[in-house]
Amino acid sequence: MKRYLPLLVLCVGILLIIGGFIYDVIFAGIPYQDPTPEMSARYAHHSHIASTICTFGGGAFVVGAVAVVTQFVIRRFSRRQSS
Repeated sequence: MKRYLPLLVLCVGILLIIGGFIYDVIFAGIPYQDPTPEMSARYAHHSHIASTICTFGGGAFVVGAVAVVTQFVIRRFSRRQSS
């Protein structure tokens, strides 16, 4: 399980980014031209939620990518030294 944890974090990050984008398209959408204050507040609320989801997804993606590369480098060099 330890071996696949960085890949799992990477995949979760990608899924969160996609989920945030889909949430943005479905709930926030394109900003209104002449919105009422309630419409502007609703748009800002949903846009903030989508942005937060994408930010967490981006962070998870970066952490997962660094972990995958680190794991690859460690395994690569540990094989050479044991030979």
